[in-house]
Amino acid sequence: MIFEIKNYTPNDALPIADLYRSAVHAIDDKIYSKQQKEAWAPTPPDYDFWQSRLQQKQPFVAWCDNTIVGFIELEPDGHIDCAYTHPGFQQQGVMTALYHHLEQQAKKQKIPLLYVEASKAAHQFFENRGFETVKANRVKRNGETLINFSLQKKLMGL
Repeated sequence: MIFEIKNYTPNDALPIADLYRSAVHAIDDKIYSKQQKEAWAPTPPDYDFWQSRLQQKQPFVAWCDNTIVGFIELEPDGHIDCAYTHPGFQQQGVMTALYHHLEQQAKKQKIPLLYVEASKAAHQFFENRGFETVKANRVKRNGETLINFSLQKKLMGL
């Protein structure tokens, strides 16, 4: 499959909010319970919040056949905030393409360190790309406790 990585535009906000919610709710119930997923990504999405957030974050957006299939955010200090793939396109290289694009951009910006708080579902993805786990975290969200992991990666060749 071929994915085109584009910069965010305001027209992307609603599809990204829906993608985020559906990606979280597609995580296996053995990893996070239904209640945890609803606390993490409430139904329906808060579209006003997402429009404002995405305007600030300016994510990289993966497209396939005129459909948004994933997105990833890089903050100026190297923080990777959101990184999500549409459930219908998981395990097809979307996040790999997005992450590769993000790392190239980080190197161009001379960002020395990338760091992320990855869910249990995304933890292995980042470790497979050279990130080291720093610690496990317990995050309270809407009355539920979620486990995620702080990881970091020093970028070489800067």
